[in-house]
Amino acid sequence: MTDQNIKGPDTGATQAESPMAMALAGLAALAVAMGIGRFAFTPVLPMMLQDAGLTIASGAWLASFNYLGYLIGALSAMTLRVRPEHAIRGGLVAIGIATIGMGFSLPLAAWLLLRLIAGAASAWVLISVSAWSLEALAVYRRPFLNSVVFAGVGSGIAAAGLLCLALTMSNAQSASAWIALGLLAAGVTALIWRSFTPSARAGDARQSISTFRWNADAIRLVCCYGVFGFGYIIPATFLPVMAKSALPGSAAFGWSWPVFGLAAALSTLAVAALVRRMSNRCLWAGSQWIMAIGIALPAWSPQFLTIFAAALCVGGTFMVITLVALQEARHVAGRNATTLMAAMTSAFAGGQIIGPLTVRAGGNAGFSTGLTIAAILLAGATLLLRKSATISRS
Repeated sequence: MTDQNIKGPDTGATQAESPMAMALAGLAALAVAMGIGRFAFTPVLPMMLQDAGLTIASGAWLASFNYLGYLIGALSAMTLRVRPEHAIRGGLVAIGIATIGMGFSLPLAAWLLLRLIAGAASAWVLISVSAWSLEALAVYRRPFLNSVVFAGVGSGIAAAGLLCLALTMSNAQSASAWIALGLLAAGVTALIWRSFTPSARAGDARQSISTFRWNADAIRLVCCYGVFGFGYIIPATFLPVMAKSALPGSAAFGWSWPVFGLAAALSTLAVAALVRRMSNRCLWAGSQWIMAIGIALPAWSPQFLTIFAAALCVGGTFMVITLVALQEARHVAGRNATTLMAAMTSAFAGGQIIGPLTVRAGGNAGFSTGLTIAAILLAGATLLLRKSATISRS
């Protein structure tokens, strides 16, 4: 193996970077994209309900527009040939600007547009970082490096949650939270900017989109991932609101989101050890069952303990599912994995759009109804993972 191969010339990272430095850059990019671009709304929502005149119904629309943007970003990633380094950089910049914009007093329509932009950008960053890192780090044969990259999602969620908790305890307004999160995104982006310098060669998995061949197994993966998107999104959107209802007058509700994020980060780091003992699909199915049980708990009895148990069960499995699902996509699709990843992410985004609207349609019983439906679908969808066929890698 030549030095060129060891360095991974098509990764877009600078040649001087070590594998761990590359993994940490991916971690930081996902922390911004998902912890802020996607999920910052969750810990800020209780603040906006209190000081920005927002209602649960309008909050559901803001969440759904973010997920609609995520769907648009994922669908466009299937057809547009953009080098991952450019997509990562552009997406991170867009997230920072859109997040800061949420800190200004604007009409609801403008907020909806900003959440749409942040959602689309976060999808581009997730797909591009996934393709970039899984390809770049594969030559080192160290699964732990992939776990480090995907721990960025949980780390970003925990960091955003702790920042919002600190601001809540200091009686800050939601506008201050949005601006602080946007500046944090901008600072992290500047820190890792050079890690995504485009390489001399234009190698990109999107060049082989036209040769991807679909079959029943690929469709099963896409469908199961879509159900996963619907299943986890209700607690991932409304967990702090549910916790605040269960703990009236106490700031302890604010810990629910950092707990969610910390569980996500730590569980992702454990994947490298788990995949040595079971297949991606077995780990996916087992994690989805745990998530279903965790989601069912607050639907059955919405109390402090069940809500925090849901935070642990959902937070501790959703990134495990994400990582092993994307690894499974790469395993069965080879260099065509970007196409399958984008299709799975599109289905995931579609499920996320429906989830918050289920809460809105359910009225006073929205949380319980939505959580119950989500738990049943998550458990049932694991049947789609039983069969495995070979997807053409040509």
